[in-house]
Amino acid sequence: MGLITFAAFTLLVAVISYFASRKTDETTSDGYFLGGRSLTGPVIAGSLLLTNLSTEQIIGTNGVGFSEGILIAAYEIVAAVAMVFTAFVLLPKYLKGGISTIPQFLEKRYGKLTKTIVSILFLMAYAISMLPTVLYSGALAINTMFDIPERMGLDPESALWVTVWGIGIIGSIYAIFGGLKAVAVSDSINAVGLIVGGLLIPVFGLMAVGNGSVFEGLNVVTTNLPEKFEILGGPNSSVPWTTLFTGMLIVNFYYWGTNQAIIQRALGAKNLAEGQKGLCLAAIIKILGPIIVVLPGVIAFEYFNGNLDNADEAYPMLVKAVLPTAFVGFFAAVLFGAILSSFNSALNSSVTLFGLDLYKQYFNANASEKQVVRAGKTFGIFLAIFSMAIAPLLYGVEGGIFNYLQELNGSFSVPILAIILVGYFSKRVSGKAANIAIVFAVVTYLVTLYVVKPIIADNAVAAAELSGVTDASELAMVAKDAFPSFLHIMGIIFVMVLFILFTVSKFFPRQTDYLEEYTRQVDITPWKYLKPAGVVICIAVVSIYIYFS
Repeated sequence: MGLITFAAFTLLVAVISYFASRKTDETTSDGYFLGGRSLTGPVIAGSLLLTNLSTEQIIGTNGVGFSEGILIAAYEIVAAVAMVFTAFVLLPKYLKGGISTIPQFLEKRYGKLTKTIVSILFLMAYAISMLPTVLYSGALAINTMFDIPERMGLDPESALWVTVWGIGIIGSIYAIFGGLKAVAVSDSINAVGLIVGGLLIPVFGLMAVGNGSVFEGLNVVTTNLPEKFEILGGPNSSVPWTTLFTGMLIVNFYYWGTNQAIIQRALGAKNLAEGQKGLCLAAIIKILGPIIVVLPGVIAFEYFNGNLDNADEAYPMLVKAVLPTAFVGFFAAVLFGAILSSFNSALNSSVTLFGLDLYKQYFNANASEKQVVRAGKTFGIFLAIFSMAIAPLLYGVEGGIFNYLQELNGSFSVPILAIILVGYFSKRVSGKAANIAIVFAVVTYLVTLYVVKPIIADNAVAAAELSGVTDASELAMVAKDAFPSFLHIMGIIFVMVLFILFTVSKFFPRQTDYLEEYTRQVDITPWKYLKPAGVVICIAVVSIYIYFS
């Protein structure tokens, strides 16, 4: 019965997506890459949420919720502020300029070399971190919850390869051959399913620890685990509270305002008002996100008495333990949709970046729109295969899959956010300054986190051992305390990048002031309720932090 429900819901999504997108002319760049600039607010909101809310998010943040508590909710809650900022500040500028990709703006603002560097950074990020992580975490979730290794008679790692390739192939078909509108429509349907299905897990989890009562279950976890409901993390946590004013802001402002895979949904808006509605609606739902992506991890700690070897297994193990059999097929289909959403959204954006920003400039300057789309699809196939080949290698990654993803993403999120903000709010910062700043930020961040940090941590551990410390957990804490959080490192490098941008431009300024032209591709009249909606969202964020502090 579960398999029938799974197949029926998955097929329903595919059919609706096909009929919703079949009239879109996908032989043109706007049609294929931006859904014909026809997306409405609810569709944008659903696609934004599903692109973000996939298994690496659900499993990763619930894993941190299991081990540390609700402090990881900062990634969800602060995101709402970032979406409001994007709706007020960045989206009007993007739609005014009529851009299809972020690098297109960078070319107009800084030059072709800057556009090329950032396009390559985006593609490397999708290929090395986002696509493989989505595939790996999705396969891990499905394998754990539905006993795939046992059913197939394989060991966990071998079953992971099979599931990764199954998800990858289906996701590639959606993304490469369907275009953005098919992706966005399927995202919106799955968003409803994921919210409904995702809410079932904390409900049944609380009932399981509360003898059949949700309210009693909530009383049990809050009474037995008060430390898990402290939202301001200490200095040794994965999210120290001080990072809310440094790297946490950078992570969210980059992700929701400049990340091509995310902002492409808003770039496909039929007008500015619809784009702003979509962002604000997504922000409101995002504030409630911790109920789905953090609370189950805390419930799992109570349910399993903290006895799990791998925190990333907390969510799938809880689902397996508490979800009634009647809901298994539906939840599997919804989860599968979430996995596909993040995978095919990132892949679609990669296809867009390659086709519009690299192929036409460096491979075939006279390419027709059909040729650009075809080249993008071909590149997408190779990228998908590459991602499927390396995803299973993440099995057992140290520190958890979510922290791995966030830390790696810091290498490019800092410089990209900086040059976009400076690009719009200054007129004379030059392309030379931007290029130097990007290279400096990427190299400095990677060397700091993956060369300097291990050396300092090893020296701290060696010193602790000489002083008589032998306990493994104490030594691990010594290593962790020896270096600041990567979120603080991001904040420091961001300030350094701003300094480089303005200092280099003093000596090598842009020859003429940059002026943004209105291309009139869409109406940029703002949504009339944007200000009150933005104020309410920001007040809600502050109120949550006050309540749980």
